[in-house]
Amino acid sequence: MADSLVKIYQKNKLGNSEKLELLRNLSFNEVNNLELSLKYADELIALSKLEKNYLYLHRGYYQKGNKNRLAGDLNNALNAFFRSGEAAIKAKFITGEGVAYMAIADVYSTMRNSDNAEIYYAKSINLLRKTNDSISLASALLNAGDEYSKNKKYNLALKYFEESSIIFDKVDYLIGTAYNLGNIGMVYAKQGNNDLAKVYISKAIQILEKLKDYYAISEYLIYMSDIYLTQNDWITSLSYAKRSLDLAQKYGLKEQISNSNLKISQLYQKAGNHRESFTYYKNYITYRDSVTNLKSVQQMADIRTNYEVSQKQVEVDLLEKDSEIQKLKEKKQQNIIYATAISLFLIVIITIGFYRRYKFVKKTNSIIEEEKNRSNNLLLNILPEETALELKKNGKVQAKKFESVTVLFTDFEGFTHYAEKLPPEKLVESIDYYFSKFDTIMEKYNLEKIKTVGDAYMCAGGLPFPTGDHAYKMTLAALEIARFVNISEELITQNQSHFKIRIGINTGPLVAGVVGIKKFSYDIWGDTVNIASRMESNSEPGKINISEYTYQIIKNDFECEYRGEIEVKNKGMMKMYFVNNPIAQ
Repeated sequence: MADSLVKIYQKNKLGNSEKLELLRNLSFNEVNNLELSLKYADELIALSKLEKNYLYLHRGYYQKGNKNRLAGDLNNALNAFFRSGEAAIKAKFITGEGVAYMAIADVYSTMRNSDNAEIYYAKSINLLRKTNDSISLASALLNAGDEYSKNKKYNLALKYFEESSIIFDKVDYLIGTAYNLGNIGMVYAKQGNNDLAKVYISKAIQILEKLKDYYAISEYLIYMSDIYLTQNDWITSLSYAKRSLDLAQKYGLKEQISNSNLKISQLYQKAGNHRESFTYYKNYITYRDSVTNLKSVQQMADIRTNYEVSQKQVEVDLLEKDSEIQKLKEKKQQNIIYATAISLFLIVIITIGFYRRYKFVKKTNSIIEEEKNRSNNLLLNILPEETALELKKNGKVQAKKFESVTVLFTDFEGFTHYAEKLPPEKLVESIDYYFSKFDTIMEKYNLEKIKTVGDAYMCAGGLPFPTGDHAYKMTLAALEIARFVNISEELITQNQSHFKIRIGINTGPLVAGVVGIKKFSYDIWGDTVNIASRMESNSEPGKINISEYTYQIIKNDFECEYRGEIEVKNKGMMKMYFVNNPIAQ
């Protein structure tokens, strides 16, 4: 298909609208050369922008995202899929928007960000149910089921696979049927039903081999390897893992190359062949890092390179000094005794001068370094490290949107009453006693303190670096804060005041950035923040009140008490829950 389309492309006789469709088909059908496929996608994007054709702009970015994902470039893939969704919205193309959200969820799933993956699968399915595109709807159900399977929600996964399978069979969509068979087989494998798992996965591989879908075949071969390993058939298990690696290497599938190398390494380790195990494990690390492309790895490399360059420069400087001294010695030998004496005298004077200058420079550099460290520490106390580095580098900080963040507010019951009776210094001392402990708890769970206003304490999880467990960690932190405040009522000294605390938590999207140019501060905005504040104001002393959004994320990890729907200012009726204790694992 791709070869025949190239001939039409090379003739270059099509109008712009026809060429848009040709480029889309070229990018889609070119499966053996990812670099060439990306070239067609970029040309499609450029021409769509020129024509202001948002439908094909959506399709161009979608193809670019797919090819980047296959190449293991997940950051560029995610960026392309978001742009694809934006273009679909401008084109008023609901199906395209739903498909783009499904692709975004797929990338988040690969990144192991389950929270974001489930959010975007839900968005995709809700949109696609409004369309007549049954294949896209079935695909979204299939991928969402796969994500639930990864998270051990097997019943929910099988429910989604069942609905997806009915739709694929109805429209006779063979590749969808293959994926369903394979994914159902993987669920059975995870549940320990290996015989049934082998039947389903083998059927899936047979279909996919005819369709030449090597990405999925490589993944299913790894599961077949796992199944035979549980049956103590090491040789067959290794053969499946090596088949998976051969396919992934042949077609440049970096993520699958990484996974296959890891599986082979584990098999050799189990067999006691540590040399072979280590070789494949090194390959796994290499491809894993090329897929994740972590900024911290690059930053560490830059730091190391700069250090080595500075050390080389020191060596060059010392060699230059030695050369100068040698020349002085040679010249000194040619001079008469009086000239030698004068030279020695001058050298002594110069040496004393250099020594004094050296001491002065060393002392000055020490002062500068000390002040620099103090400045950096102060900046890091005000801003997150990533934000502080951006501010130092650019002089400003670009506001960023985060798709999923958990926000916590606390407030002391009856604080105003205490404030009227206590001297200011005693009041500040009491507040500092509590907030210092809160800071320690935030640091323990790697959460970000945002600010304090009077007796209110505000923090967030999931920024500046997105994480998948921020709601879980924030709830643990809230329980620890509540316990500390309760215990403090018994341990508080006579010189301090004790308070009861209300806590509120909410999860959702928001925007974060730095405000001001003097006395700047890191802050967050959005409806998520407002709802978190409402959760606190509607809480009770000693209680942790959470929203429906947070409850859906943590309900399997904590015992929660449903409070019903409560009127919230400017929001209407909202469901609320009290968090009691973690569920014993």
